[in-house]
Amino acid sequence: MAGAEVPAVAGVLSASDVERTARSIAKAQEESGAIPWFAGGHVDPWDHVESAMALTAAGLVAQARAAYEWSRRTQRPDGSWPLKLVRGEVEDASADTNFCAYVAVGVWHHLLVTRDEVFAGRMWPVVRRAIDFVLGLQADRGEIGWVRDARGIPVAEALLSGCSSIHHSLRCALALAEYVGEPQPGWEVALGRLGHTLRRHPEAFADKRRYSMDWYYPVLGGAVRGEQGLTRLRERWTDFVVDGLGARCVDDHPWVTGAETCELVLSLDAVGERARAHELFAAMQHLRDPDGSYWTGLVYADGKRWPEERTTWTGAAVILAADALSTTTPAAGLFRGDDLPTGLAVDSGACGCDDVYATGVPG
Repeated sequence: MAGAEVPAVAGVLSASDVERTARSIAKAQEESGAIPWFAGGHVDPWDHVESAMALTAAGLVAQARAAYEWSRRTQRPDGSWPLKLVRGEVEDASADTNFCAYVAVGVWHHLLVTRDEVFAGRMWPVVRRAIDFVLGLQADRGEIGWVRDARGIPVAEALLSGCSSIHHSLRCALALAEYVGEPQPGWEVALGRLGHTLRRHPEAFADKRRYSMDWYYPVLGGAVRGEQGLTRLRERWTDFVVDGLGARCVDDHPWVTGAETCELVLSLDAVGERARAHELFAAMQHLRDPDGSYWTGLVYADGKRWPEERTTWTGAAVILAADALSTTTPAAGLFRGDDLPTGLAVDSGACGCDDVYATGVPG
C-alpha cells in the first residue's frame, strides 16, 4: 500500500504520519516476528495481534505476516499462548482467554485487507484451536473465565471488558469459519449465550466499574449497539472523558491514556457518533512523539507522561481508529461489526429476563 491507501484523518493525521507510526511499531518487532510493548519489553498475545493489525492497515504486510507466523509457531497444543514472554522466554505461563481469542480478530482483519486465501487457510487451524480453548472456560450462563493459571487451573472469575472483547473475537472467528467452509454451530450457540450475558447479567462479572474499559467495551465488542449503546456511552461520559485530552483509564485518577481513548473513538464510530469520535481522536494527539510513536498516557494533574513508555499497542490503536474514521482499508468497518455473524439467539425465558439485541435482533 502507498499514498492514499494508507489511513489519514483530515486535519489530524496525514498518511505519512500514519506510516511513521507503523514504522515505529515495526522497529520494535523482534526477529522472531513477535511485537513487544516496546523494544526489549515483554510480549503478550493480545497486544501483539493489535500491533499486527495496525501494520496491515498501514501497508506493512510482510511485517504483519511475520507477526502472525509468530502466533502460529508459538501456539501451545491446547490452543493457548503464554500470558507474558520476554525475548522468547516465558515469564508467565498463564493463559488469558481474551488474549488468546483475539487472534481471530487479527486474522479476519488481515484477510479483509489482503484477500490472501492462502493466509486464511494457514491460520484457520490456529484460530480454531484458540477459540475451542477459550470456550472450554465458558460457564453455563454464558460468561467466560478470564484465565487458566500457570498450573493449568481455570479461574472462574469473568471480566466484562475481556468477555466483550471475546464477543467480537467470536464474531470474527465465525466469519472466518464460513469463509473457509467449516461452519461451527457450537460457536454460534456460545456467542449467543455470551452476548445475552453481557447485556442482561452484570452480576456475572467482577466489579471493575472504575475502569473505562468496562464502560465502553460492551459497545466496542458489539454486544450492545444502537440506542442502548449510545445510552451507555452517554451515561458515564463525564466520569471518563477530559475535554481536550482524551479518556481516563480509571475514573478517580487524573490520567488519560491513548489506547483507551482510541478504543472509545472506535466505540463512538460503531454507534454513529462520528463527529464526537473525530473530536476525541484529535484531542489525544498530544501523546504523539516526533518519531510517530505514542506515549501511553499523561497524568494531567502535573503534566507528566506516565508511564515513561511509548507502547506499540498505543500506536496500533491510533492507526486502527484512523482507519475507521477515514474508511480507508477494506477492514475499516471491522469494529462496527460490518457483516459479522451475531450468533444464535438465546431463549430469554430460560433465565426469566427479556433480551432484545440493540439492532432489533433477538439476543
